[in-house]
Amino acid sequence: MRRRHVILAAPALLAAPALAQPYPGPVRIIVPFATGGTTDIIARLIADEMGRRLSTTVIVENRPGAGATLGTGLVARAAPDGTTLLVSTISGMAVGNTLYRDRIQWDADRDFAHIATILGTPYLLLVNPATQMHSIADFIAAAKAPGGVAYATSGIGSVPHLVGLRLAQAAGFELQHIPYRGGSQAATDAIAGVVPSVMDSLTAASAYIRAGSLRALAFTTRERIADFPAIPTFVESGFPDIIADGWAGIAAPAGTPRALQERLAAAIREAMAAPQVARRYAETATLPGTLFLDDAQAFVRAEIAAWAPVVRASGATPG
Repeated sequence: MRRRHVILAAPALLAAPALAQPYPGPVRIIVPFATGGTTDIIARLIADEMGRRLSTTVIVENRPGAGATLGTGLVARAAPDGTTLLVSTISGMAVGNTLYRDRIQWDADRDFAHIATILGTPYLLLVNPATQMHSIADFIAAAKAPGGVAYATSGIGSVPHLVGLRLAQAAGFELQHIPYRGGSQAATDAIAGVVPSVMDSLTAASAYIRAGSLRALAFTTRERIADFPAIPTFVESGFPDIIADGWAGIAAPAGTPRALQERLAAAIREAMAAPQVARRYAETATLPGTLFLDDAQAFVRAEIAAWAPVVRASGATPG
């Protein structure tokens, strides 16, 4: 499976700061989505491990809304003292920086110190097993039929929303998008039959696929995923331009002292490698992040540039 953020060369081992010294204070990690989604799952996995390594308390706080830009803006305005961090996401940073340009007062590159990437995950289209949709072709046929097919996502401007837009444009059907404040509730409603389909990340949906509570139709990867070899890709289903690699990271407000950034980066690296955390990454078919400090900053900058034309071409609006 080809992932841009994991095939980039990993940086040299970070210099080991004196992690035994007390940290400046308790740490809040702001997740700009509701509880239970991809970023929330991973943030809570690594928070306790980070706290042990920083000798302080690390709590996770959910601030959903406006395609992840509300929570992101909160951190952009926070004091650069290392105690307020953000789970940065492809939706909030790479997509939101363009989609919400006229509504936000921050810049995803200039106003943040990107400390690390913490996960990589693809997206996929899933349907309630009670439906007669077993392939992308079935989904498109149902979408073009009278009444159409609605699909749920984690919100307007999210990458799942853009993937749905691109599919609708390529296949020539009218989009019926139902935005939620987070992916967890969207998936729950798809399982319950409230909505027939949902576009979600593999991290969040892997347990539903294995349990049979949702049927996966296609991944946004170039090639099939080894853990789920029976599930095709959009590429092989006739849509070569529908490729999207999801990611999330940890960022601090710009101006955070470099020494604190290095301590955070070292703590995040060690937290991701902790046996219980690594095991959970494997269980959810999630790739741990590999980029830190300057490499993470450069990666986010490149993602902003790469997604800007995609967002503009999609026709998506903030709503």
